[in-house]
Amino acid sequence: MGMDITVLVVDWSWLRKVTPQERLPRLRDAWYADETGLWDGVPPVEGDWVWPRGPHGAFFAIYEFLGTCGSFKAHFWAGERWALLRDHADPLVRTELDTLLLGLIWDGPDGEAPHVDPGFFSDDPGVSYGLVVARSPDSVRELAATWEGIQPRLGGLRGTFDEHVAHPRGWVGDFDEFTRLLEEWGHVLAEAAERGWGVVGLSE
Repeated sequence: MGMDITVLVVDWSWLRKVTPQERLPRLRDAWYADETGLWDGVPPVEGDWVWPRGPHGAFFAIYEFLGTCGSFKAHFWAGERWALLRDHADPLVRTELDTLLLGLIWDGPDGEAPHVDPGFFSDDPGVSYGLVVARSPDSVRELAATWEGIQPRLGGLRGTFDEHVAHPRGWVGDFDEFTRLLEEWGHVLAEAAERGWGVVGLSE
């Protein structure tokens, strides 16, 4: 799990104007375009959004997660911590966190959970290379609602996490790191849901 991840909220109506095969190249071209102003030497602010300038500025934004240096490792290990924690969690909390994490970053008990909505982008691996997460506006709204339901109950997992999962020297090794990452995903989902946009995670 040495790859990086870039998480974006994306205007679905803008992507929908082209075919599924053209959507990911369109997003990548806009993301890497010189005129976006994303790569002008100004360091991004962790825990905040980077909004592009130029002709594509109204169509997407990148979220910079705290303390991850853009690595997918934090997200992967959050899923691994949950895999160890879930059997000790209240059934309702387990169901809701399963739904949230299976929809975003956790591969599930069998390691095969899909994080890409069918039809969002091309199913051709040659076209969709680097796609880690792709959630349509409908999926985003459902995941955002799940997050709103689970957030007030997260604190109840602290003791269980500390007893069964904590790993002080590892990625997402304490409860505060775990919940912070989930809260940041909740922030991403809320932003996208409010705009009626999708969420996309791309590896580099």
